[in-house]
Amino acid sequence: MANSNGAFGLRPYGILGSAPNSTGLTEYRIASTNTNKIYKGMAVIPTADGVIDDLQAATGGTVSILGVFNGCEYVSSTTGETVFSNYWPGAGADSNFPVKAFVYDNPMQTFLIASDASLTSEATARGHVFANANFAAGASGSTTTGISSGKLGVSTIATTAALQLRIIGIQDDPENQDFTAAGIGLIVRLNNSFNSANGAIAAGTPSTTGV
Repeated sequence: MANSNGAFGLRPYGILGSAPNSTGLTEYRIASTNTNKIYKGMAVIPTADGVIDDLQAATGGTVSILGVFNGCEYVSSTTGETVFSNYWPGAGADSNFPVKAFVYDNPMQTFLIASDASLTSEATARGHVFANANFAAGASGSTTTGISSGKLGVSTIATTAALQLRIIGIQDDPENQDFTAAGIGLIVRLNNSFNSANGAIAAGTPSTTGV
């Protein structure tokens, strides 16, 4: 039976260790001139301009992921009213006011993400725990729900340290147990998170693949 999971990007799941899990958010800024849509559940990066952007926004690959986008607040340039949105639409903000972005940026935060393809069997999937992976390329999102369409790219799973995600578990979910189909819920953390002790890569240019 096919899995019920669709694409939803990265969804907060828990936290490593026994520390309290508040799934807290930190406020950052998006440039009001930024035309890149940023959807809830997308990975975002810090830029040299002191703002955030979608991981897919430019070429390079020399930037750690700051965290995961969870919506924004801005003043509409049309109505003058404050807008609260699951996604940044890439336009429509009054530049006289800040565009506030809310990001899950705790390097100990874990996330749930759906696989983009079959994992063959539960045993094979279990063998991928502690491996690394990239996001499936070409992800966008829904302008209706504001939710990312990102998934984990099964074909990218490897031990390569530079990959964007570390797989740390498989969600125990009766509705998503068909390992021969896409949509298995994988528990991951961000590799080389910008705010971690290992996140020494400077703000600047994001990776060419993202969620």
